[in-house]
This record gives sequence, C-alpha cells and structure tokens, in this order.
Amino acid sequence: MLAALADAAVPGLRPIEVEGQPVRSGAPYQCVDVTGEDGKRWTVRASLTTAAGAAVDSSSALARLLRPRLEVALPEVAGVARTSDDSIVAVYPQLPGQAVSFRDLQARSPLARSLGTVIAQLHDLDPAVYDEAGLPTYDAEAVRARRLGDLDRAAATGHVPTGLLARWERAMEGVTLWHFPTVPTHGTLDETDVLVDGEQVTALDGWQSAAVSDPAADFALLFLGAAPDAFDTVVESYAQARRERPDQHLERRIRLAAELRLMADLMDARAVGDEHLVARCTRALRRLDEQTALDDSLTPPPPGRRPAPAAVSEEVDPDDIESVDEHPSTDDEETLEIPVAGPDGRPAAASEEGDEGGTVAADDTGDQESVEAKQSDASADDVTSVGHGDDDVVGDEDVATDDNRDDASTGGGTGTGTDGPQAADHR
Repeated sequence: MLAALADAAVPGLRPIEVEGQPVRSGAPYQCVDVTGEDGKRWTVRASLTTAAGAAVDSSSALARLLRPRLEVALPEVAGVARTSDDSIVAVYPQLPGQAVSFRDLQARSPLARSLGTVIAQLHDLDPAVYDEAGLPTYDAEAVRARRLGDLDRAAATGHVPTGLLARWERAMEGVTLWHFPTVPTHGTLDETDVLVDGEQVTALDGWQSAAVSDPAADFALLFLGAAPDAFDTVVESYAQARRERPDQHLERRIRLAAELRLMADLMDARAVGDEHLVARCTRALRRLDEQTALDDSLTPPPPGRRPAPAAVSEEVDPDDIESVDEHPSTDDEETLEIPVAGPDGRPAAASEEGDEGGTVAADDTGDQESVEAKQSDASADDVTSVGHGDDDVVGDEDVATDDNRDDASTGGGTGTGTDGPQAADHR
C-alpha cells in the first residue's frame, strides 16, 4: 500500500522492490524502503499520529533551512500523499550511509569524534533558524516545567516507583541544574537517525521532535546505548567543537534525560495499549529504582563556604619591641607550639587531646620535633549508571537499553568542564 502511495506522490517512481522497517510500539511513523525502476532508492514514511503528520511540514521546512548550515545530508521531501484515514505519507530520496549502532562506537575513534562534532555544529546554530521554521522555542525554565509535567502524568499511572519520582523531583528542584542556555536540538537522536559511512557521520534523519531546548536531549539515547568510554569521546569532541563551553551541569542533565527516557517509553506503551510493553517498562523502572536508591549524583552539591580572609597584621613600632633573654632555657619541658598552616593557608585548629598532629614542637635550642599533619581525602560523588538486565530491556523494539553499563560504577567529569563521567571510567 505504501509503495503504491509513494508512486502516486512521486510520478515516475515505479516501485519494483519494497523492504519494510521494524516499527516499535509508540513510534510516530511507519517506514518502508522502496527501490524504483531506475534503481533509485526511496524512504516512504507514513504518519501514525496526527502530531506526526503535522511534523512532516515543519521538519521539511527546517531541513531546507539547515541544509546549507550543516555538513551532513538531511531529509528532503520529494512528494506527499494522503491516505483515506488522513495519514500523511511523505517520500524522501534515501539518505547516504547506514544507521549507526551506539553499542558499536569505539572510544577515541574518528566516528565517535565525528558524531560529537556534528552535534556541536547543530547546537551552535542561531536559534532564529528554528523560529523561522515555526518550531517551538523553550528557555531553561520552560524545559524544567515540561519535565515536571511529564513527571506528574507518569506518577498518576502508578507504574513509576516512588523512589524514582522523589529522585527526579529533587533534581528538578535543584535550581542550579537549570541555569543553561537552550540551543537548537534534534530532540531525540536515536540510532536510526544517525547515518554513517565508515568513520564519518553522513546524514541526520528524524527531525519531528526538533526544538530550541536543552542540549542534554540529544545525548540521552547515546548515554543509554554507548559504552562509557565511547560516550566520553563523543562528549569530549562535542565540547571541543562548541564555540562556547558547555554548561557545567550538562552531564547531570544527560543522565536525568536518559532515566526519563524509560519513563517516556512507559507512557508511549500505555498510549497504544501495549500491556506487555507496559509490564517490561515497569520492571525496568523498578530495577533502576534499586540501582539508584543510594545515589544523589543528579543533584549538584551545595556550594562550599569560602574561607574567611586572613587577618592583616598591624604594623609594629620598633620601640614596642621587647628584648628577650638570649640564654637558652635549661628546662627540657619548655616548648613553643607553632601552628601548622591548613590547606587554605590559615593556621590549623588546635589538636584534640592525645593528638599531636596539629602542631610542631620546638625547644629553645632549635631542636624540632617531627610533624604529623593529617589530611582528609575528599570523597568523590558516587554515580550509578542506568543499567538493565536483558529481561528488563526494551531496545529498538521496546525500551532504550544500556546493557553495556555496570549496575553501579563511579562517575566524575569528562575533562570538558561539565559534571559527569570521566573519560577513563565514568559510570
């Protein structure tokens, strides 16, 4: 049927071969690949919802504006047809390249760096381009409000553990997490949207969720699917390619967006009445709740107190200097306590009873006792990754997954200046 509609939408296409693409539950489109009589290949996309049909026009307008601004190929509508039930069928020349597998991305590989650079180019665009295409624009507070609304709707289903709801609410109430400039985003950036040839990204497809929004949105599925060190390579390349340094809490919001994707999959499954998928999503969320029960890495730590300024000593009048007996004391017990400077340059606090590590003892003959200085190591925030077992995972057919990640591993920063994973071991 779609091949026939494609032939009607693009006169002369004359399809001779049709290859269907899998459709996951809740997907906005059904797609098939069609080969014409002249050997040219086409992608035919039929909208499954009213919103998806409306997005065909806006995403097509956006692609026309982005084409001269990005160094990758973008979808270009060659013809449109309408079905009897008012679904929109759009026909596109097939984009160059093959869909990427986030799971197969390698750390420090040219492909991972290419992906980071392409995302940076998109986020560096002038937001006015999206406004010209008629796409929505959100500031940081609007992004936060939309996420809170999604959270309320998910909570009403009774399928989201209360521990997760509390975790996400704390993150959304941390105002410092939501101070960032919004940018032009793709919106989802799934594996099927990123096409590659060898070690280069050649095309970006699937722009139906594009908006000026949180840059973290374009990394959520990558975070779930890619190995930690490969993810780090993408983010490092992204940060290096951006004209302005990414905000310091970007990776905290990436982790939050990745967790919320599981919630979104649950809502999509409920919307289409897929009870089997609802059950699988529910199990995945319960598992995530167990993994993150003791983790507070989504919430930025409170700012530390600044040390008090050092006291300025007053000038001493030479006439006030009192002479001291130059003869050394014969009392071996007489000592002078010299405070040891603390990490901030100020004298350390006096030691407690039985602890001589805070001072230096010296007698008047110049003999100096040893110093035992104590330092307390700062503990790093524990970061728990978003990980799921095979039974609780729904991938392209179900829920976004993260089999490559350990259930509980440590996180830091990528060297990009943002909070989050370390290049060597971040989750």
